[in-house]
Amino acid sequence: MIGDLHCHTTLSDGSLGIEETIVQAKRVGLDVLAITDHDTLSSSQRAQILGERYGVTIIPAVELSAWDKKRNCKVHILCYAPQKPDRLEGLCLKSCEIRKSCSNDMIAKVMELYPITPEAVLKYTKSCKSIYKQHIMRALVNYGYATSFYGELDHKLFNRETGTCLVTREYPDVNFVLDLIHSARGIAVMAHPYMFDSVDLLEELCEAGKIDGIEAYHYTADSKEKTQKLLDIAQRYDLIVTGGSDFHGLYNEQPTHIGSRTTDDENLEKLFRAIAANQKK
Repeated sequence: MIGDLHCHTTLSDGSLGIEETIVQAKRVGLDVLAITDHDTLSSSQRAQILGERYGVTIIPAVELSAWDKKRNCKVHILCYAPQKPDRLEGLCLKSCEIRKSCSNDMIAKVMELYPITPEAVLKYTKSCKSIYKQHIMRALVNYGYATSFYGELDHKLFNRETGTCLVTREYPDVNFVLDLIHSARGIAVMAHPYMFDSVDLLEELCEAGKIDGIEAYHYTADSKEKTQKLLDIAQRYDLIVTGGSDFHGLYNEQPTHIGSRTTDDENLEKLFRAIAANQKK
């Protein structure tokens, strides 16, 4: 049994729909798939139905936006199989509103530099619960100001440290998010700890017993040493080890296809046991 536990669809910042994503998962030989759109569980019911149709086990999931207040930076937490998903609705709504506010400000900044319209961006967000910088870049590419989503113009506008049009705001505190996940009887896994330099935070959360797993297999853990460090932490605290492609389709920051990184049979079994335990609570 093998699974990809991190991918995105048009409900957030992916370019493929739910069905296309599940069909591709089947095509590449996956047994298990988790659709982890940002701050929305809207895919869950339809994904379950389609998963049964195509013979892929679907784990309901969401990638939640959070904030590390100690280091003043973003962190992402993957939540799997919440038994009381309604408890996450308010959090998801709040985070989507924060993202929309930031994106609207970014669109306004971009429009001062390039003669595009909000409609040129919003046409790519029809299925989406929010607006992402990838949608803005798509409009710029469409009007000929760039030839790729990631390159010189993206770096100029949206680089995390120097982007002239990047707008960020605090998301809910990571400890609050983790408490809410466990209140919803979900499994909390830190996503890509190296993407936002969250390894120190990870150690603190492990020490506090607030995290259930680590996404050790991700393209940002781009060396054996980095992956091994995450595996060592997971072993020390007896945590679930997950892997996922972080697939976004057309909006991938670097080439990564569904099934490019996976979760093995042993850890899938650990995850399913944890889900079953939560179902009995």
